[in-house]
Amino acid sequence: MNENRRPIPDFPVFDGHNDVLMRLFGKAKADAASDFVRGDNEGHLDLPRIKKAGFAGGMFAIYIPSDDIDSIDDLMQGKSYDVPLAKAISQDDALPIAMEMAATLIRIERQSAGTFKIVKSVNDIRHCISIGVVAAVMHMEGAEAIAADLDALDVFYQAGLRSIGPVWSRPNIFGHGVPFRFPSTGDTGPGLTDIGKELIAVCGQLGIAIDLSHITEQGFWDVAKLTGKPLIASHSNAHAICPSARNLTDNQLFAIKDSGGMVGLNFATCFLDPAGQNAPQTSFETMLRHLDYLIEKLGTNHVGFGSDFDGAGIPEVMGDVSGLGDLQSAMRGHGYDDELMRKITHENWLKVLETTWGA
Repeated sequence: MNENRRPIPDFPVFDGHNDVLMRLFGKAKADAASDFVRGDNEGHLDLPRIKKAGFAGGMFAIYIPSDDIDSIDDLMQGKSYDVPLAKAISQDDALPIAMEMAATLIRIERQSAGTFKIVKSVNDIRHCISIGVVAAVMHMEGAEAIAADLDALDVFYQAGLRSIGPVWSRPNIFGHGVPFRFPSTGDTGPGLTDIGKELIAVCGQLGIAIDLSHITEQGFWDVAKLTGKPLIASHSNAHAICPSARNLTDNQLFAIKDSGGMVGLNFATCFLDPAGQNAPQTSFETMLRHLDYLIEKLGTNHVGFGSDFDGAGIPEVMGDVSGLGDLQSAMRGHGYDDELMRKITHENWLKVLETTWGA
């Protein structure tokens, strides 16, 4: 498709998860932020494409890559698969990487000439949307950069951290992540450690959102018991459609609804495809099937997007962030009205974050 002819979205999109900081980590430090701001046209996201596509902002993840496993995509094949969990990563190894990624986000803000802002409140997000500035929430996917004393948590909070997933799909001192396993539920191991429970409590006091997308089912229920805040899965799909360990069962969806929480539709084809495959041919119809199911179980106020841009293979019909207009056109053709479109594209995210953070 000619990118210049792709439809402009009717509604601004606030997105629950992207991994562009991980993609930029592969560049020289001097180039990472400037390439993003100028537009390197690599991966799924850069600032020119973001602004053209109506991407109003979202969660920008700090994620520590694992170097002890082969390409996960290559291992997620066949009627069933079970990718071994990556090994734990120490804070000594994780902290320098997390600092570099946080610095890249800060440099993007500084070099953007006022068109990109790290936000710390929902009022900030709303203001950015109103004036066309990209609103970036600093998120941490896996808390390996934080030690048991939680000192780094306070430092990252002051830098802008407002959302954290205690684990990625590997163990750490806070808990256990789910493997990339199909078919499987997320009931694959233990939940939170005692230090993990302390992390949840301190995040609740600070107003940091807890992301449950990679945690085991036991960990999910541990968080549900400990927090009075909304339960959030920033980039997960319906287990009833794609029975991956990374997707959410009906019982989890009901708990999220009861908490006033949120699920962001993950665009990764391996979590959309009913056969659990990395399937570039995945259609908008499959994405809409998940959206319909999530709306059925959660209601219209608790569903949004969690694209996983630059962190996973997405449908070819999307291509990159430029496909958000095509997705909204498909939603419109599917019968979603303006009210529902507005909720899914951004309003639901802003409401759940307002409940978690305050104004």
